[in-house]
Amino acid sequence: MAKSTGKKTTKKTAAPKAKPAKASVKKAATKTNVKKAAAPKKKVAPKPAAASNIKKTVKAEATKTKAKTVSSRKVVEVISPTKKVRKVKGYSKKELESLKDIILVKRDEIIEQLQSLKEQMMDPTTGQYVNESSPYSLHMAEQGTDAQEREKLYLWAQRENKFLGYLEDALQRIENGTYGICIECIDEPQNLCATCPLIPIERLKAVPHTQHCLQIKQKMQSK
Repeated sequence: MAKSTGKKTTKKTAAPKAKPAKASVKKAATKTNVKKAAAPKKKVAPKPAAASNIKKTVKAEATKTKAKTVSSRKVVEVISPTKKVRKVKGYSKKELESLKDIILVKRDEIIEQLQSLKEQMMDPTTGQYVNESSPYSLHMAEQGTDAQEREKLYLWAQRENKFLGYLEDALQRIENGTYGICIECIDEPQNLCATCPLIPIERLKAVPHTQHCLQIKQKMQSK
């Protein structure tokens, strides 16, 4: 009898494949997104305005103010040196008021100086003005010195009185609205300054009794 050889066949079972951890990856991604969303955003500071823009704004405001001031000026009638009546746009009421304050301060200063000069020219014993014939000093040399001092005081007082008269005239022109108009440019503006026929306000502040702009005054002195 033939021997039967029975071979046992053993099936190898394949190892299960490892599935990718999709769920864990998704969770990790979700956590990352949550963290990113939760982080506060940094505030960006506004950029400062450029210097050119600031300059333009300031210039525009200054131009508006100047235009407003010019528009507030009134047309006044002025008698020119040729005795003709001319219509000129003078300074505004607000500008005239500020210039009037300067004149009043200067007038008060002149009045105080004149009072001081008056006291120096008075004889303390008689209460009268000292003249050349007054026996102010007994010594001959001292009499000569005293006479020179008295002469200086009189000249100074005359000059201050003259200046006071100019200031009073300027105050009257302010009341009339004709203050600050160059009398040489009423008939025919020479346009030697930017505000012709008006005298520049800077000059009026420095020399409040003047009736000529600086260029006209220099032109008159050079003749």
